[in-house]
This record gives sequence, structure tokens and C-alpha cells, in this order.
Amino acid sequence: MAHRPTRSVLYIPGSNTRALEKAQTLAADAIIFDLEDAVAPDEKSGARVMLAQVLAQADYGQRMKIVRVNGLDTEWGAADIAAFSGARIDALLIPKVSSAVDLDAVAALAPDVALWAMMETAQGMLNAGAIAAHPRLTGMVMGTNDLAKELGSRFRADRLPMQAGLGLCLLAAKAHGLTIVDGVFNAFKDEDGLRAECEQGRDMGFDGKTLIHPAQLAIANAAFAPSEAEITLAKTQIAAFEAAQAAGQGVAVVDGRIVENLHIVTAKATLTKAAAIAALQ
Repeated sequence: MAHRPTRSVLYIPGSNTRALEKAQTLAADAIIFDLEDAVAPDEKSGARVMLAQVLAQADYGQRMKIVRVNGLDTEWGAADIAAFSGARIDALLIPKVSSAVDLDAVAALAPDVALWAMMETAQGMLNAGAIAAHPRLTGMVMGTNDLAKELGSRFRADRLPMQAGLGLCLLAAKAHGLTIVDGVFNAFKDEDGLRAECEQGRDMGFDGKTLIHPAQLAIANAAFAPSEAEITLAKTQIAAFEAAQAAGQGVAVVDGRIVENLHIVTAKATLTKAAAIAALQ
């Protein structure tokens, strides 16, 4: 299934007027307007009102607009959902989704907007398949900081402690045709570390990465876009396979590697993704 590009998904505090304005010009594929972790309790109600006004008036172009609301187990959750369920946004992002029942409650309150799920609890990892199967869900976001806290795991550059959770959510998202984006990289001045983590997530199958700072955008956009070499290879594979079929053969050979129909599906997906990214420019 082809999705809108989500190479870079930038968190913006819903209470920060300057950041909300600046985000209209940033090279982010998607923006998460955050009313949850990024907003202090005494600012949440005011941030909700202000963000609703901004999203009703501001032009964010082709960037996906996603609002992360507070959970229904808080005093702000129901009002957040009511404020944005009919707004001009692409999705509501629900925090700490641990079961499909969590989504049922939100879906009943917000019938007119797609739902995304924050996957950040141990229970959520174990229920990833049922969560991904929810009929209103179109995307998943890994919340690796909260997951690490719940696991009691330590930071490792290879993210070995995260692999079970990341893998379960990837399998669930892919099985149900959802968008899925990787968790944040906290050391926003460490470009090499960010690049390595982006490449790891890309190689695993994530569609993009959530980001905490605009300085991270360029690296994520580059990592999750097909390279020129990948685009050239895809075109070469398609041409070789079509030539082989015309000659009555079922497989082709490109650079000493067998090319079958399954490789052509991947090659065409690469070209589709490249075209979708080019259309954003």
C-alpha cells in the first residue's frame, strides 16, 4: 500500500506560538502538534484553544497535520478529542495505546478523523496485532522513550533492548497496511548517531522517524528517501524483467542477481515513493 511520505515527523509543542509559525516553512513531511508531553498541565487548556485557532487559519501546505491529544484517562483528553475531531487535520494521535479498546473509546468521540496510535507500553507491544487491526487506525508511532522507561532498559546505539517491541509493531503495521514511524533520537546535536539510527529504522522497514528538533529534518529526509542508486537499480530491474518476460522467461539477471516478480513489486514501490517525495518539493 502506498502512503503519503512520512520520512520526517516533527513534534511541535502545541503551546509554542513561534514554533507553530515556524513549522509552516520547515521541510517536514508531517507535524505532530503535541498537547500531551510537551505542554505543562496548567497550560493544556489554553494550548488546546490556541492550537485549534492556528490549525483553522494557518497554511501548512502538503505537510501531514497530526494532533497528539491527552489520554482519556486525564482531565483534558475528552475536550482535546472534541476540539479536533472535526478539524482540518489528518489524524489524532492517541498516547499510550495498550489495547484496541483504548481506540474504541476515542473512535466513539471522534467519528470523522483518522486515528494514529502511540506504541509505548509493554502491553501495547503484546497487543500490537489487535491494535493495528482496528478499523479506524491508519498509523503507528513508536514511543521508545516511554517504552525504555517501562522496560527498565538502558540506551544502546544498536537499540538491542528495543528490537522485540519495534519488531512486533512493524509486523502488525505491515500486516494491516498502516504507516509506521520510528521513535525519537534524543541527542539532537549528534548527527552521526541520528543518521545511524535513521538508517537502522529504514532498513527494518519504518516509513520515517519522529524528530524533536528541526536540525534533524535533513538527515531523516535523506535516510528515508530512495537514493539515486536505488532509483536507477529499480528502473534497471523493471526493464530487465520486462525484457525477460517478452522473451518467454520468468526471471531476469541484473548485476549477477536473480530478479523475480517479487523484486519488481519492490522496485515499483521504490519508484512510487520517489515520485511521491518529488511531488512534495
